Order: sequence, then structure tokens, then C-alpha cells
Amino acid sequence: MESVTPDLRHRLGKLVFERVAGADGPKHRERIHLSEGERWFADDRPIRLVHADSSMFIGGLRALLLQSLHPLAMAGVAGHSDYRGDPWGRLQRTSYFLAVTTFGLAEDAERAVAKVKGIHRRVNGTAPDGRPYAASDPHLLKWVHVAEVDSFLDTYQRYGAAPLDQAGRDAYVFDTAFVARKLGVIDPPTTEAELREQLAAYRSELRSTPEARGAARFLLVRPPLPAIARAPYAVLASASVASLPAWTRRPLRLPYLPVTERTVVRAAGKGIVRTLRWITAPVPERAA
Repeated sequence: MESVTPDLRHRLGKLVFERVAGADGPKHRERIHLSEGERWFADDRPIRLVHADSSMFIGGLRALLLQSLHPLAMAGVAGHSDYRGDPWGRLQRTSYFLAVTTFGLAEDAERAVAKVKGIHRRVNGTAPDGRPYAASDPHLLKWVHVAEVDSFLDTYQRYGAAPLDQAGRDAYVFDTAFVARKLGVIDPPTTEAELREQLAAYRSELRSTPEARGAARFLLVRPPLPAIARAPYAVLASASVASLPAWTRRPLRLPYLPVTERTVVRAAGKGIVRTLRWITAPVPERAA
């Protein structure tokens, strides 16, 4: 990477940031990180360490794939989310929510939560299997939460810059529970052991559906990307699949190649995350 000039590194980092954060990204970043005021989490909290790491690129994909296995949660996404027509907009809204609730002013985090809860109140309907669903249902909210937290923690431990010890992992889950309660989750997990238990408790509700398989194909095979981004994205996608539990592969029609995943995919995933971390880090000022 030493052969890459600071100017090219800056341009690459700016391109990635614009994709993830959108046109308002610079304005949001300045307010989130530079404004004076109370925040939900202190600088030394694990949630800040995990959510600032480039492993989140893999964790986000893993979370979407895992969440899609709940038919009612997926019905809400399929029926009310324009994830196919505007995937970048959805990514940018999600990244802003994570950033503002993790790093931003408490008042801005409260407003972001209120906005999401307002959207949830309008998302309801009937799933293809005839069951009613509502995005504000605490049971579905908890599924989305535990699948997301499990994904972010798992991929951080695999690809993060400084994997957490047991106390750190428990503290991360504890931090995320604060945000979950704000969103309406009842009794979210507060330790890694509770996270594993609550995730396992949903296994009997998870199913292979056309909507889930279609979402997986869209995310992994047919994402709307420019040609230059397809190879790096393929590595991120492969790493996200490799990090999923083995029991998710059959319902999502995904391959399971344990030896390849432990060697080739793991190494490639580490490489792409390290590269993303490097190009998105602030470029040091040159000495005069």
C-alpha cells in the first residue's frame, strides 16, 4: 500500500464514504463527531470500537442475510422497504442511525430513534403465509436486534483491528441493549451468553422463503455496483457468507465450504477489511 499516493488514498476513502454516508455525509460527520454535548456512550465504550471498524462492512451484510430468515421480518422488508430500488439510500440511512446513536449527541440520537419508531408504526401487513406482522412488534424488534448484534460482534472478532476479550464482548452487548430498549425491544441481551441464548430461541421460527432467497441473491450476486467495485464487494460478500452459522446455508441456498472458508475466504476478508480501514483513515498531514 506504500505505493499508493496520499491523494489517491484520499480519493478512494472519499468514494467509499460517499457511498456509505450519502450526500449529507460530511455534514452529518461534522455534527456527530465535532459537536460539544452529552452522548450516550463514553469514548472508551466497546460499542464505539466495534462500530467504527471496517469489519462493519461484512457485519452489515451478514446481519441482512440472517435477519431475512424470519418470515415476518422479511415480509416487512419486502413489502415496505425499497431495498432493491434504492439500496444505497437504505444503506445510508442505516449507517447514519448507527453513527448518530453510537457517536452523536444524545439529543440527535433521541431524534433518530423517534424517527425510526415512527416508520415502524406504519409498517404492518400480512405475510405470504397469512400471518399478520408489525415492525413495532417487540418480538420482531428483538429478532432484528439480536441478529444484528450477533453479526457485528462475530465479524469484529474475525476481522476487527483489536478483537475483544470476554469482558469486552459482554460490555459491547450491554451497550447495544441501551439502544435496543430505546427502539422498543423488551429485555434485550446484556451479555454474550444471553445473546447466544436469545438468538437460538428464534431458530424454530426461521424459514426458507422466496423473499429471503431473493434478498440473498440480490445482496450477493446482483448488487447495483460499478465494475470497479465488483471484485472488492465479492470478497466482502464471501466473507459475510463464511461468517454465517452453518445452519443458515441450506434455507438461503448458500454453499458451505468449511475448509475454503477458514483459509482462502478468511485471508481475503482480512485483506479487504485492512484495505478499507487504511483508505478510510485520516491521511496524516505532511510536514512543512
